[in-house]
Amino acid sequence: MPEICRFFGIVISMFYDDHDPPHFHATYGGKSAKISIKGPKLLRGKFSKRGLRLVLEWAAKNQNKLLADWELARHGKKPMKIQPLN
Repeated sequence: MPEICRFFGIVISMFYDDHDPPHFHATYGGKSAKISIKGPKLLRGKFSKRGLRLVLEWAAKNQNKLLADWELARHGKKPMKIQPLN
């Protein structure tokens, strides 16, 4: 599962050839979540309120890049790194 970003201890990654809807995975403090790119919104998992807020803010700012990475990963290609949240 390629890592595409890391910020404030949060790791963002995508699986190759994953299923719809377009999403990414976030891990932080031993917790993990599946986040929809469109929206963005929590699909499944548990995350701290602060961690989820940061992830959703980052995803909203990078929605087009995330969708491009989703297409790359769906076709077995390595997704591009995305700048972290500052």
